[in-house]
Amino acid sequence: MFNHFASKAIVPVALSITGFVIVCVLILYSSIKVDFLRDAVRQETSLARTVVSAIRYNMMTEDRESLDHIINSIGAQKGIEHLRIFNKEGVVMFSSEPGELKRVVDKTTAGCIECHSGSKPTVRLGSMQLARRFVNARNHNVLAITSPIYNDAHCSAGDCHFHPPHQKVLGTLDIGLSTESLDRRLLSLRWKMVFFCIMVLILSVGGVSALLKRNLLTPINQLIEYAKKVSANNLDKDFPKGISEIETLGQMYFDLAREKKCAETKLINIKKADNMSGRKGG
Repeated sequence: MFNHFASKAIVPVALSITGFVIVCVLILYSSIKVDFLRDAVRQETSLARTVVSAIRYNMMTEDRESLDHIINSIGAQKGIEHLRIFNKEGVVMFSSEPGELKRVVDKTTAGCIECHSGSKPTVRLGSMQLARRFVNARNHNVLAITSPIYNDAHCSAGDCHFHPPHQKVLGTLDIGLSTESLDRRLLSLRWKMVFFCIMVLILSVGGVSALLKRNLLTPINQLIEYAKKVSANNLDKDFPKGISEIETLGQMYFDLAREKKCAETKLINIKKADNMSGRKGG
């Protein structure tokens, strides 16, 4: 099967197109996935900043009851897996999960190690550095953001409590959102790209095969049939036309066949002449 010219012409082209399309689709999917993740991180960062702005007044007035109510209300919203605030020592002060209160956060985990990797905590990081993905205890995929709560003039000079001006970070808000929606979009995108890949392969391989058959394979088959006809001593110039190389081969084969026939005719005439000479001599 693979000894035929058609197989040798179409199979490598099909494999090349398949490999090229698959590589391009994988690169495109990876790029879109990164963009989706960046958009999700930006949205969650914006949400975290909104929550920090919403609770800042309650923190300055040390209204713990209202602050606890806000944290629980936001944490109960659909898609929010956890919401907690811990102080600069890493102790959870407020949380949508009551069991986490007063628990010390491990600073070597993702979301904390980015700031606490050095001898001194890093004050500011980019949103992508503050993001982390993991599977929580409920077996849910989570995208979490840790947003520092920075000190300002109202906090350092407030009447209710006092934070020195040199203390840059008062605490950290940690919010985690379910990635179910993002995962569904990525799954849908994967299936669409698989379908797109299959369609591209069918159309491209089918188109290339049709062009090869029309412009190359059919003329070659016609040349083969012409060669068989000429081999049967049916000499004519009705060789395949349209492709210069095929026409040249047809013309050459016709010329060779004609020269062969002429040589055979001469040989026959010579033999006849020899036979006649032999008879006369006898």
